[in-house]
Amino acid sequence: MVMEARHLLFTVSPGAAWIIVFLVLPSVYLMAVAFMSNGPYGLPQMPLSVDSFKQLSGFGFLGWSPGNLYTLLRSLWQTFLSTVLVVIVAYPIAYYITTCREKWRPIMLLAVVVPSWTNQVIRTFGWMNLLAPNTPLSDLASTLGLISPNMGLYPSNFAVTLGLVYNFLPFMVLPLYAAFEKLDTAQVEAAQDLYASPLKAFWHAVFPQTLPGLLAGVVLVAIPAFGMYVIPELLGGGKGMMLGNLVATQFSGGSNWPLGAAGAILMLIATFIGLFAMRRIGKRLGGGEEVVI
Repeated sequence: MVMEARHLLFTVSPGAAWIIVFLVLPSVYLMAVAFMSNGPYGLPQMPLSVDSFKQLSGFGFLGWSPGNLYTLLRSLWQTFLSTVLVVIVAYPIAYYITTCREKWRPIMLLAVVVPSWTNQVIRTFGWMNLLAPNTPLSDLASTLGLISPNMGLYPSNFAVTLGLVYNFLPFMVLPLYAAFEKLDTAQVEAAQDLYASPLKAFWHAVFPQTLPGLLAGVVLVAIPAFGMYVIPELLGGGKGMMLGNLVATQFSGGSNWPLGAAGAILMLIATFIGLFAMRRIGKRLGGGEEVVI
């Protein structure tokens, strides 16, 4: 028993130490900073205070302003919208890959994953060039009357959403592909034999079987999208600031570390709430342990 306990401790210790050093301790430090006062040059100082959370809610020395709440709501909306669009795009891609010949599947998966091997900043700059004024995409949008002539699709909230969908698409395709590989086609054929419409066949025969992959993909997409910084900063051009941008600004140009720490704590709380919600949804829709996160 002693040897087994030592072996288990030796096996678990590296991972536990990594989590403590790079997750637990920074979170504790942020929580401590969030409840401090804002001192000279934005550095935290005593005494303890909840002013940072009041400022995050919009209360400042000039009164109440909804600016920070708009940023939070924009972050939630962009996260929700981009996640839904990623799901809509990823489902047919994952299904198509599973229907390809087996020798082509690794190549198709590689084509989905390879763009993510490039630095995120470089990929975002690529979208800035594609969505700039006088480019084919901007000219098409101008012809359709979606934007004014000689205007580009960037910077805009549309560009931010497009960048988020493009960036997180592989994180949804891969879990769905793994779920589609285990798909029991007999259930789909039974639904078709019972004259179910394509939509009903998908909902009753395909969706329950791919639910584990869907929930895993939603977690991998929604959580990092909520705190995204690079894409809103570059493609939004100051028009699509999200919570990650607000936090980063307070630690640099804004010079208010307690406010930035409060925003980071808010993102952590939102992450835990999201994971809890996905766990409950998985239990209710799937009813089995395999869909529980």
